[in-house]
Amino acid sequence: MNGRLVTDRYINPLTDFGFKRIFGTEPNKALLIDFLNVILPKKHRISDLSYRNNENVGNNALDRKAIFDLYCQSEKGDRFIVEIQKAKQNFFKDRSLYYSTFPIQEQALKGNFWNYHLSPVYTVGILDFVFDDHKDDETLLHTVELKDQQCNVFYDKLKFIYLELPKFQKPLEALESHFDKWLYLLRHLPDLDDPPELLQESTFMQLFEIAEIANFSPAEQGAYEDSLKYYRDLNNVVDTSRQEGREEGREEGREEGREEGREEEAIRIAIRLIKNRFGQLSPGAISSIQSLSIEELEALIDVQTSFGNLDDLDVWLAERRVG
Repeated sequence: MNGRLVTDRYINPLTDFGFKRIFGTEPNKALLIDFLNVILPKKHRISDLSYRNNENVGNNALDRKAIFDLYCQSEKGDRFIVEIQKAKQNFFKDRSLYYSTFPIQEQALKGNFWNYHLSPVYTVGILDFVFDDHKDDETLLHTVELKDQQCNVFYDKLKFIYLELPKFQKPLEALESHFDKWLYLLRHLPDLDDPPELLQESTFMQLFEIAEIANFSPAEQGAYEDSLKYYRDLNNVVDTSRQEGREEGREEGREEGREEGREEEAIRIAIRLIKNRFGQLSPGAISSIQSLSIEELEALIDVQTSFGNLDDLDVWLAERRVG
């Protein structure tokens, strides 16, 4: 390992590599079960699960870009999409709803007869940001379901669970519950030099062991370095976007000026992230990216990690031109 990026003892669980290392492998599924049971309603807690293909086999090329961070199924048939979301984006809630439709559709039986009996579907979002409409709300764990006008639950089998990590501010000595300990580790694992005494219980000792970078193979160390670089680059461009947006808003004082600045920054972010993955882009691809709407640009920033090569980018851009 070259040491330019990684100086910590433990991985950052909010990187793609770190998240899947801790939660996404069969030998470590006890960690995912333990974490899910901390945030699920008691009557929906699970004792075992199996991992499913996280790449949706949809009806068209766009659907096939719906690749979940983790997709698993409990012993009772409940489906769980578990996503780590590192940066705020427009229409994030729409995206969550869209993703939830795939585990619903796959339950349909082939043939002429089906009674539409569905197993529950959960979309779990671990967010490294705070919703704009929740900034003044101290609640950090949100469970969302379908309700009627009297706020009675209309349908109990579709749930969206969002965890706003930045709202968790407890120091180590103030941790009280198992839930507190999980949130502390998600936020502070790479800051630790050794397992604190308060966190030396079996579940977390397993986590510390698999998260220790010294135990990685050279290939795993390289993959983590790449994932960490992407995480830091994304944080940097998001922070820059926020700062430039504030400065432009002060200078121009007009909504259209702020919107134009936000679109220009989204173009820079999209091009920079794709260049980081694949190198130089063709003039035609750059021109196509520059012609996207702000919503399409933010969608591109979100899905670009699912592109295997630049041909996937061309397909994605072509779909936007047709649309």
